[in-house]
Amino acid sequence: MDPAVSLDPAPPAPAGEVLVEASDLAKRFGPVQAVQGVSFRVRRGELIGFLGPNGAGKSTTMRMLTGYLRPDQGQARLGGREVRDPDARRILGYLPEHTPLHREMRVDRFLAHAATLHGLHGGSRRRDAVARVVERCDLEGYAHRRIHTLSKGYRQRVGLAQALIHDPDVLVLDEPTSGLDPREIVRIRDLVARLARDKTVLLSTHVLPEVEEVCRRVLILSGGRLVADGTPDELASAEGERLVVEVDGPEPARLADALAGLDGVAGAEAAAPVRGGSARCALRVASRRAAAPVVQQLATAEGWTLLELRHELPTLEQIFLSRTRGGPAEEVA
Repeated sequence: MDPAVSLDPAPPAPAGEVLVEASDLAKRFGPVQAVQGVSFRVRRGELIGFLGPNGAGKSTTMRMLTGYLRPDQGQARLGGREVRDPDARRILGYLPEHTPLHREMRVDRFLAHAATLHGLHGGSRRRDAVARVVERCDLEGYAHRRIHTLSKGYRQRVGLAQALIHDPDVLVLDEPTSGLDPREIVRIRDLVARLARDKTVLLSTHVLPEVEEVCRRVLILSGGRLVADGTPDELASAEGERLVVEVDGPEPARLADALAGLDGVAGAEAAAPVRGGSARCALRVASRRAAAPVVQQLATAEGWTLLELRHELPTLEQIFLSRTRGGPAEEVA
């Protein structure tokens, strides 16, 4: 929340307009290059998962996008305006990783305070805004409770409510389910999915099933650089085709070495067997139609019993590990 932000909420941008834009963002902390050359655009109606290992620069990028950090290079824009422009900040709702709540205040009074900071002056306007976000964030029955008496999951709901109090077009959510139990993770994830029906959402998280469940597009950051941008299907296709091979006979390491040497196989990775005594590998191949007969011929020649030969697309977890492998050691958020 920013006391400098005032006046009425800005009118919605035209459908399809770019609402969030990062252009060649860079940020250094002393000797550490936290973010370098990050560029992407987010259009109205998108729900985007922002992924990366610890120290990849996700939180630093989000703080630059929301105006809480000034980039050393590049520019962050909201609704076509530089992020420090008050008109740009009026379309932004931000939930940082460590939610800034006045824990001794009642929920309704804290949200009324947030509404005032966002320029919603006048008792009726504040009351209407508080009632709207209390209902939307499933806080009915908790509005008169002091924040410190709430569970962490409900405190996160209060944080989301303050981000929504001025009805922004854009929500930037940094690890909204961090530290929650599995039940609360599902509840917050479902709430974010509902909010995305009429908001543009940039969601940073370590919970990959969360992204698979609700996000249509994924950005992956590693070592301060953007290393992937696309839908899960696009990223899976870009990783190349995969064949899962399971045979009875060789040791897993021997199977992997033998398969890796075949024509059309870019790599072979031994996997845990699903049946006792069998060996299993995942192959990266240029074409499964070309590679499958060669694998069958090898099994026949070696006298191995072929138990499984199937095609699969890499999971988001496999894509994440592939794109972030070999990044620098953790330094900053």
